[in-house]
Amino acid sequence: MFLGALFSSREKLSVYYRLIMDECINIGINSVFIVSIVSTFIGAVTCVQTAYNLVSPLIPLSIIAVIVRDSTILELAPTITSVVLAGKVGSNIAGQLGTMRITEQIDALEVIGINSQSYLVLPKIIASMLMFPLLVTLAAFLSIWGGYLAGTISGIITPTDYIDGLRSDFKQFGLIFALIKSVVFAFLITTISAFKGFNVQGGALEVGAASTSAVTNSCIAVLAADFLLAQLLL
Repeated sequence: MFLGALFSSREKLSVYYRLIMDECINIGINSVFIVSIVSTFIGAVTCVQTAYNLVSPLIPLSIIAVIVRDSTILELAPTITSVVLAGKVGSNIAGQLGTMRITEQIDALEVIGINSQSYLVLPKIIASMLMFPLLVTLAAFLSIWGGYLAGTISGIITPTDYIDGLRSDFKQFGLIFALIKSVVFAFLITTISAFKGFNVQGGALEVGAASTSAVTNSCIAVLAADFLLAQLLL
């Protein structure tokens, strides 16, 4: 019922364009720094730990790059990035809408005839589904680059071996799979967080509880959807 109300009595498309652009900045541009830091160090740690577990001299060093590439594209970039964004974006959405609810700003929108659900929530969903794939793509690149830096600087692997591993048996569907997961995760995080914040009742204490509940439920939904998508698409 909450999602159905988003598409009834909508405003003009020009109004949504401005709102979507604002949300793209809040959700996407403002999250670039934290995504960059997390993904770079995840790639570096994956490279070092993979090299630590290679004990047989018969295994070529290029397998390190293969493991970093596949684990990053299939799992680490979309899932870890979405979990991080669930904490940042999800709590922000729930707190913002919860504050608007308890200060009666949402009621004021409804009094003047604006569909508050469509006006406030729909731009956030669209912006998230546009920006999450871009952030996941950035995270995948930086994670592989972080593995390259960690491996070459520490002497674990040569640049030639690392690049050969990246090019070895590459499956393009992995990239499509990562982007599909990012869109699904964006929808889940935004809708769950918006629902929790939109239906807050009480005061500031309830807004904090709604933000915590939004992050927790979003993370659980992301992990459950990750398993289901892997079963269906791989």
